[in-house]
Amino acid sequence: MLGATLVLPDAVPDEASVRYPNVLLLPSWLPRNRDGNYDTDGHPGWFLPPADDASPGLLARLAEAFATLGVASLRADPRGCGTSEGDWEEATLFAKIDDARDLLAAMRGRPELDLRRSGIVGHGEGAGIALAVAIGDPAISALTLIGASARSWRETLRRAAATRGREGAEHEHPIVAAIDRWSEDLIERAERREGHLTLPLRGGESATLALAPIEQAIHTPPLALATMLHRSVALVHGGSDSWSDPDEMALLATALTDAGTPPQTRLLAGVGHDLAEASDAVIGEVAADLASRLLPRELPPVLLAIEEMG
Repeated sequence: MLGATLVLPDAVPDEASVRYPNVLLLPSWLPRNRDGNYDTDGHPGWFLPPADDASPGLLARLAEAFATLGVASLRADPRGCGTSEGDWEEATLFAKIDDARDLLAAMRGRPELDLRRSGIVGHGEGAGIALAVAIGDPAISALTLIGASARSWRETLRRAAATRGREGAEHEHPIVAAIDRWSEDLIERAERREGHLTLPLRGGESATLALAPIEQAIHTPPLALATMLHRSVALVHGGSDSWSDPDEMALLATALTDAGTPPQTRLLAGVGHDLAEASDAVIGEVAADLASRLLPRELPPVLLAIEEMG
């Protein structure tokens, strides 16, 4: 069971028969809550507690922006985070993809939502999940991928760990510092298909990660997924992203263009992976762009039947 929040716009559609366009919001890697912030409650030894004046997470900001545009949104706590059941440390990449599909199915069971106008926002790891889901779902109108990587998890982590090692970015969080220190062990043991690796954290605590999710991520690069997608895509990247270098956006854009789907791209100078430095106006622009691309799609027979049932 996953805990989630469905946000409906205050404005009522112009006609009773009109349903809200809608967007699924998918978070980045590491344990996070449905708002997109680190899951400090469920994993207190992994992250510093949030400051009293901490801003809302990226997904919460996007949900609010979409609501003002008349677009509904759904965001959920990943497995083992927030109020969701399960264990984040054991959740495989393929399980996360299945969860995203189930969340879309839940949205399609809501009579307020338009089955023909659905989109996905994927942040970080969520971008790869969004690609995997959209490839096999002809009813998805458009995607926005934020802080997406292009290459294998192996190359992305190595570059990110080196960058953070030089700059100390996010090393205030014990789990980030441990991942960077033991990055090569994570990669090598995952590729050997070992079961788990225990990382020592500051304060005498530890974190035990299943390696199957990492092994799957290594062999499922978004670059390969992008070649199979034929849908409207926008790429947004922070210029100071310490998890996925902005070069990844350029690589992903090239792959999408070569596959016949040239994306829109937007680089935000001085902005990190979670877009925390971006103004509400910029977040609103990102939401407005996706809202404008939620054009009606032809539905497969099963969704036509659901639509007809109302």
